Amino acid sequence: MPTWKKTLRHAGIERADLHVDYTQQRSLVKAFAKKEYLAVRLLLPAALHPPIIAAVAFMHLTDERVDTGEVAHRKNELAEWSAATRAALDGTRPIDNATLRALADTVTRHPRLRPRVEAFLDGAHLEVDYTGFLTEQQLQDYVEGYSLPAFMLMADFVAPTGTHSDQAAFETGCRALIESMQRVDFLDDLAEDAVGGVVGIPQQDLDRHQLTLASIVHPSGEARRALAEIVREQAALAQDQLQAAARLSELVDPSVRPFVTALWQLQSLKLTAVRHAAGGLVDGGAEVPLPAVLRTLGRQYRAARFHRK
Repeated sequence: MPTWKKTLRHAGIERADLHVDYTQQRSLVKAFAKKEYLAVRLLLPAALHPPIIAAVAFMHLTDERVDTGEVAHRKNELAEWSAATRAALDGTRPIDNATLRALADTVTRHPRLRPRVEAFLDGAHLEVDYTGFLTEQQLQDYVEGYSLPAFMLMADFVAPTGTHSDQAAFETGCRALIESMQRVDFLDDLAEDAVGGVVGIPQQDLDRHQLTLASIVHPSGEARRALAEIVREQAALAQDQLQAAARLSELVDPSVRPFVTALWQLQSLKLTAVRHAAGGLVDGGAEVPLPAVLRTLGRQYRAARFHRK
């Protein structure tokens, strides 16, 4: 792994002020997504590290700004942040935010990212308005309109290119992978979300199992058994989507294949941990064993080094 200074040079980032901005984004991503950060740094060509980190930091900061507070406050935050983002990308006024400065520089170097940013901002109202799902269709609309555009901010950098690339199949695979990730995240966050008053399992499924928020927050033995069954069902749906995304690594360039493979395998580990926790998820999230994570990253690191020879 090259040093961060060398990595910035590989990406053509020479200015000292941009070094500071990108380094701030690196610290942000490293703090909230350690496994994914390690996967980027170990498995991808160095020139891709700064732009991916800038895009992921922007996604995370946007999500944080619109994820808390009353709906009216969140709508105002989204409107102000969207305007500031577009002004930064258009270069119409000085940028007073390091995340937006890094994003603007990244879009200048990678113009195809701009439509991904626009799609993400356009879909962010789904997060602002989120109060849980009544039906499975509402969950699907959320994944399609918000989760997928958020994921594509990163995934676009590893998308296949060239005359014979299958971009449509890649995006279909990304859609399947992010649905699997989102379902697993909703299950993993179940205990915390229930205390907050909103969970990511459709109400129609909770009703079918006679589960309420109160019964999740203060579970009886019967509620734990019902929750174990609903976790089994939701995990099976996540597994179906994970399997549908299995070909993603075959569609991308060999230089990024170890990274895409690792994303898929790390998601499989997380899904296994959630399945194992089952009804115990009411007590907190499921931890993926660190040795399994390190083995996955180690295998793909060896593959990445082979491709770079």
